[in-house]
Amino acid sequence: MSAARPLTALRTLAVTAALPLLLTACGYGSECTDSAKQTEVAANAKKLSVDEVNIGYFPNLTHATALVGIQEGLLQKELGGTTIKPSTFNAGPSEIEALNSGDLDIGWIGPSPAINGYTKAAGKNLRIISGSASGGVKLVVNPEKIKSLKDVKGKKIATPQLGNTQDVALLNWISEQGWKVDAESGKGDVSVVRTDNKITPDAYKSGSIDGAWVPEPTASKLVAEGGKVLLDEGDLWPDKKFVITNIVVRQDFLKEHPDVVEAVLRGSVKTNEWINANPEKAKASANEALKAESGKALPAEVIDPAWKSITFLDDPLAATLDTEAQHAVKAGLLEKPDLKGIYDLAPLNKVLKADGKDEVDDAGLGVK
Repeated sequence: MSAARPLTALRTLAVTAALPLLLTACGYGSECTDSAKQTEVAANAKKLSVDEVNIGYFPNLTHATALVGIQEGLLQKELGGTTIKPSTFNAGPSEIEALNSGDLDIGWIGPSPAINGYTKAAGKNLRIISGSASGGVKLVVNPEKIKSLKDVKGKKIATPQLGNTQDVALLNWISEQGWKVDAESGKGDVSVVRTDNKITPDAYKSGSIDGAWVPEPTASKLVAEGGKVLLDEGDLWPDKKFVITNIVVRQDFLKEHPDVVEAVLRGSVKTNEWINANPEKAKASANEALKAESGKALPAEVIDPAWKSITFLDDPLAATLDTEAQHAVKAGLLEKPDLKGIYDLAPLNKVLKADGKDEVDDAGLGVK
C-alpha cells in the first residue's frame, strides 16, 4: 500500500513551516524575512557570473541542507566571491511568488508548491534541479483515544492546510482504508481539521484534535506532549523514501548563470555529505541556525527524534513526486498536471559524476 503526500491544490498552495518567525517587510506580507545569517566571503575570492545569489528556504529541519550549508559556510565556499543573500519563508506560496518575481533565484521547497508553481505557470517559471531530503512525516495520535489504525475512524485528525502535501497524504490513506471524507470540508468518516503547524501542539493539548499527520518537528513536539507515533509515512513508500524537500531554480537564472547554479549544487551535495558523515554536529548546526532565525532552539526531546526521521540526499526521488501528483488528483484537489519538463537534473548529475557519485533519474519528467 503506497500513500502519498501530494501536491497542493491549485487553489490552495500553502506549505507551512513548523516554527514561528520574527518577520520584517520583504514584499510578501508576513511570509518572508531576510535571514539573520550573514555569509562571509573570503578575501580575494573570485566572483562567478553574478555578484549575489538570492537563496530561499524554510526555518525547518526538512530544509536542513540549506540551514547547515549556510551556517557552516559550505555553500559560500563553492560560490567564491559571489555572495549569498539568504531569505526564509514560512509558506510555499510566498517562496513561489518571490521566485516568479525574480526576487529569489534558487530555493529549497516542498514538492507541493513546486508542482503547483510549475503547473500554474504552464511550465515556464521553475525547474527542480535536485533533491534535498526525504521523510520526516508522521501520524501522531492521543494514545488514550486511538490505540490502533482502525481507531482513527471517527476521530479528529489535523493536517497543516487544505491541499498541502500532508493533507492529501492523509486523504489518500483514508481512502485506502475504505473510508469516505469530503476533501473540501474535511467531513466524513474521519474529521480532517486543517490547523497551522504553529498551533497544532496547543490544539492537541486542548483536546480539540485527536492526532495529526504532520512534518517534523511538529510531530516530535506532539510526542513530547504525550502523543504516540501511530504511523511513519515512510513505511508506506518503497524503500521508505519519498521526497519532502527539493531544490528549485528560476528557469531564466539557470539559463543565464549555470555556473552559479552548479556551484550551489556542489555546495548542497557537499553539505549533505557532511551531514551524513557528522550527524550530531550537523544536528547542532541546524539547531543553531534555527535559533538564529526564530530566536529559540529546539529542545533535545524534540530535535533528537525529529532529526533521526529525516534522510538527507541528493536524489529528488522523482517517481514519488509523480505518485504524489496522482494522489492529489485522486483526492479531487488538483487537475491532472503535465509534469514533463519539471526536472533538469543535468547540472546535478554533472556535479555527482565529478564527485564519483551515482547519477540520479528524473522518472521521465525531465526537460526534453
